[in-house]
Amino acid sequence: MRAFDNELTSKIRGLMPVSRVMAFLRFSKKGKSQKLLHQLKYRNMPEIGVEMGRLFGLSLVNERLQSEWDVIVPVPLHPMKQKRRGYNQSEEFGKGLSKSMNIRLENLLERRKFTETQTKKTRLQRLENVEEVFDLRNGGNVQGLRILLVDDVITTGATLCACANVLLDCGAKHVDLATIAAGGQ
Repeated sequence: MRAFDNELTSKIRGLMPVSRVMAFLRFSKKGKSQKLLHQLKYRNMPEIGVEMGRLFGLSLVNERLQSEWDVIVPVPLHPMKQKRRGYNQSEEFGKGLSKSMNIRLENLLERRKFTETQTKKTRLQRLENVEEVFDLRNGGNVQGLRILLVDDVITTGATLCACANVLLDCGAKHVDLATIAAGGQ
């Protein structure tokens, strides 16, 4: 997927200052991408996230983009949800990216509120659902950093934009977005 001026950047424009929004796969209901994401999230297969990150990272290196970022930051899960799942699927994706691009991975964000799933919500409901949910972790410093923010899937972009805006408000130089998959609302 083109890193600039693609359908994802159009979706995000107006929600945050955006230059790059990228996805490794196109999400399709009942397709292979949905099966992979379900195995990653609900079947205790974190290695799928690592491998997807590794492969996507190799393609970004091939396009000479790895020098664009100082740090990879995963979208955080609520501690209760992470404890139940045993891992954060976005962090696993970030680990693979980190390994193949040789960029450090840091958990710089925290989720302050437990939110219900976004899957059945409209775009407006999703935006409202993630307002004031994320914060910079205690002791976190993003001043002047060029950040690649990663998540498992992007639909409306509400979660990623909420996280990116926190990072930008705390002094990040710029935030680009990368996900395993992208799909419609």
